[in-house]
Amino acid sequence: MELTVNGKRAFASTGGRAFDPARPVVAFLHGAGMDRSVWSGQVRYFANHGWSVLALDLPGHGHSAGPALPDIHAMADWVADALAEAGASKAALVGHSMGALVALATAARHPARVTALALLGAAAHMPVHPDLLKAAALHDHAALDSMVNWGVGRPAHLGGHIAPGLWVTGASLRLLERIDYGVLANDLGACNAYDDGPADAAKAYCPALVLIGAADRMAPPKAGKALAERLPAPTVAVLPVAGHMMMVEKPDETLDALIDFLAGAA
Repeated sequence: MELTVNGKRAFASTGGRAFDPARPVVAFLHGAGMDRSVWSGQVRYFANHGWSVLALDLPGHGHSAGPALPDIHAMADWVADALAEAGASKAALVGHSMGALVALATAARHPARVTALALLGAAAHMPVHPDLLKAAALHDHAALDSMVNWGVGRPAHLGGHIAPGLWVTGASLRLLERIDYGVLANDLGACNAYDDGPADAAKAYCPALVLIGAADRMAPPKAGKALAERLPAPTVAVLPVAGHMMMVEKPDETLDALIDFLAGAA
């Protein structure tokens, strides 16, 4: 689905079904250096079970025109504008990593537009190691290698995915290799600079799920639980074995958690 947001092309997957703003709306927000494709399994399910879906490519990612937006709050305002352009007065937001920060900031800044939050691989503070920031700025492939090494849980490095022949580590690396290094550096810098997580969480009065990967090394369980303590109406769920890329490492388990939460929130 193509939209025009603030005068520029934006793209969202609708799960193969026409977007109908009269139905409950759920919007999916990807992480740093990624795009809408990380949500493929979850998007298809919700699109075929009573929801209208927008899996958004943030500016400069996927099929959405750049430039990338400079900070988390600018991305949050863009999400609110994208929902309005799609005709959705409100939506549940599902965000992963950087996308979780964007979802959180959207709920704080535009509360009337957000009915529920699902925050995956999230923390109130998500600092980025200086070496990773430097590697991305220098267009060094080591930045991508590091993100995949730390982002994919150890068991998924070895295989064992429910889809035969799918290697999560290799697929994650290929996805990151599609992004412009400047966009990746921008995303990592935006995460590193975002200091308003605790304050924004306190303003998010809608129902909120914090979904934690037990083997997440980028947003460890302790940090996810600390974020939940800042939220007014939190639910915490932990996925055993899953790392930071839980929605591709453990797609069925992630989907089940989202189904349970959004059914109650709706």
